[in-house]
Amino acid sequence: MPHEPASVAGTSDAATDSRNPTTDRIDGEGASPSAPSEPPNETTVTYSVSSGFVARLALLNISVAISSYQSGKFYLLGRNPRGGLMVDERLFQKAMGICVENTSLVLATLFQIQHFENVLKQGEFINHTYDACYVPRRTYTTGVLDAHDIGLLRSGEIIFVNTRFNCLAMLSQTRSFRPVWTPRFVSVVVDEDRCHLNGMAMEDGQPRYVTAVSRSNTIDGWRDRRSNGGVVIDVETNEIVCDGLSMPHSPRLYQGRLWILNSGAGEIGWVDLESRTFKALAFCPGFLRGLAFAGRYAFVGLSKPRYERFEGLSLDGKLKAFDSEPWCGIQVIDLETGTCVDWFRIDGAVTEIYDVATVPNVACPMSLGFASTEIQSLVAHDEIPMGEPVWSAPDTAQCAGLIARASSNSLPGG
Repeated sequence: MPHEPASVAGTSDAATDSRNPTTDRIDGEGASPSAPSEPPNETTVTYSVSSGFVARLALLNISVAISSYQSGKFYLLGRNPRGGLMVDERLFQKAMGICVENTSLVLATLFQIQHFENVLKQGEFINHTYDACYVPRRTYTTGVLDAHDIGLLRSGEIIFVNTRFNCLAMLSQTRSFRPVWTPRFVSVVVDEDRCHLNGMAMEDGQPRYVTAVSRSNTIDGWRDRRSNGGVVIDVETNEIVCDGLSMPHSPRLYQGRLWILNSGAGEIGWVDLESRTFKALAFCPGFLRGLAFAGRYAFVGLSKPRYERFEGLSLDGKLKAFDSEPWCGIQVIDLETGTCVDWFRIDGAVTEIYDVATVPNVACPMSLGFASTEIQSLVAHDEIPMGEPVWSAPDTAQCAGLIARASSNSLPGG
């Protein structure tokens, strides 16, 4: 299989002939920024892609971002100039929720939140290939909160699902987080994962709906309610708008509908807010997490079971009924027909996906991590307007005033 030359050392970019399913080995890149240690053990991963996947990305003018918390991998899938699949891979410990907004990309990880910015302008490329380069410009250290879905408010501030403390949270300048909302059935913000709050649907820069595995108010209570205790909650009213679900994840508002993944049943569907019922659209062979949209299509993340099988979940029986094995990857579901029209599959060491996001108007994106030297060598600056000084010094009188005020405010003995 032909390979695209790597843009920077340590990436795992591979060009795939979109006419045939292919396999390739993918190598990782690094560890977390604040805990660089020994290089990760080399692992082997294979992937395959449907014949129309790359062409569909081109038709929709998108690329796709994927997080895999189990392997700590963050993927960007795009199309290279030759029309093949390009896979860009970085390692971020426990990569979880993804939010893409204009030139920003936000990623929740094990104990930090990474805020990336695309450093390339329209028409700029790296190695004549990549038309977007996401560089982590701000790192927020929160401690281990089991952060799940993440979003950006109208103000540009980050909001995320703090599963460990059963709340929606924002960043704090001095503490790990600032709780801003809790489900009505959870009595206190406490370090106990009681209901496994996980998903968040944003609307006009505000959190609108969330999902939880149960309405439990005791530590770890959700584990006994995985089969049918799942709920969808209206954040504004704090009312449950749908229940009886199996481990729901990834609520998203799209084209006037509230879409969710009924993960424990392997179903994608929507919530009828009038009848407060779930309407299944399609079955996918895996535990579903990660949902994004483009045009008439849904991009759905699938995972294999963490253990041998999905014990206690209807997904187990459905897989047997369909004579199917669970797999890890993405299925592209036609919202009008409910059929899978394309797919991207991962086999080997990577078995679980958490989130999926579409990146509009980008053909071939890449990102940078912290473990290798390319992030040190990529330097870009804003343009300086022609004919304008970079910096203007204050006049002599202003300087004298500043010095005088500084002297009068000096500390004794200073």
